[in-house]
Amino acid sequence: MSGSSKRLTAGVDLGGTKIQTVIVRDGEVTGSARSLTPQSGVPADVIEAIVETLHTALQAASTDDEQLAGVGIGTPGEIDKHAGAVSLAANVPGFSDRVELGPLVSEQLDGVKVTVENDVRAGVLGELRQGAGRPYRNLLGVWVGTGVGGGLVLEGKLRDGRGAAGEFGHMVVKPGGRRCGCGRRGCVEAYAGRASMERRARRLVERGHNTDLFRIMEQRDRQRLSSGVYARALEQGDTMAEKLIEKATWALGLGLASAQNLLDLEAIIVGGGLGDRLGQPFVDRIVEHMAPHLFVAEKPPVVIGTELKDLSGAVGAAVLASG
Repeated sequence: MSGSSKRLTAGVDLGGTKIQTVIVRDGEVTGSARSLTPQSGVPADVIEAIVETLHTALQAASTDDEQLAGVGIGTPGEIDKHAGAVSLAANVPGFSDRVELGPLVSEQLDGVKVTVENDVRAGVLGELRQGAGRPYRNLLGVWVGTGVGGGLVLEGKLRDGRGAAGEFGHMVVKPGGRRCGCGRRGCVEAYAGRASMERRARRLVERGHNTDLFRIMEQRDRQRLSSGVYARALEQGDTMAEKLIEKATWALGLGLASAQNLLDLEAIIVGGGLGDRLGQPFVDRIVEHMAPHLFVAEKPPVVIGTELKDLSGAVGAAVLASG
């Protein structure tokens, strides 16, 4: 294998609905592919889909798996980095129990090294190395999608802590508040995660409140209230959508102000489905809610959206694969 080919890595962003793969050579994306995540609940089907997207992306990059130095995979769930395994990834069908993700994909690629990381942490790493985070050494990335995840970078390094550093979504912003998917009450995710927001919307509809959210969902052939559904509803001035987003940005702003007061960060990057889809207006609303709670108000952090958008996770996974 030549020195040039050793710089060829692949990154996979595994989600509950899609698999995004990129091929990276010398810091540049040279090929990509995307497919739907199999919903059969059989882990082997997900493994097969990952390998297929890898081959498709390699073809797009005019190369093959013999040139790969490594593959990185960002996935939801609890990660055993040493074993390359993932568990408790409830959003990926069949991944609630432990899946030996790295070894299984490696086996299908004739032993190519596979590195596994949490999906949000991979996304934050992608922005740190190749995106909006490049000018900064101390930052927090917050990904707002089905749930709310985070990744913490201190002195240029992604922090592991004891395995859960950066779990911003479970900062408590209202003791005794709304129940979160984690079972506790008052977490940021209970107000800003799309799954929690949808549960709230359905309860409001049951109580007689009006909204076009679910009509738009059906028109767009979606099964859930996606980020695109919220974007469309906001464009139409839907009152319920406005209130849900307002509450989400309130929770995010409050939590981020506390994080900033503790860590004195240079920057905060807002990504994920809602962050990327709603863009700067969403970020601006978060900043508005942060401002009154900042201890050092004259030196606020830079708060920005992602540069790589929905490729952040896959690019970050490719960075991991490069060592």
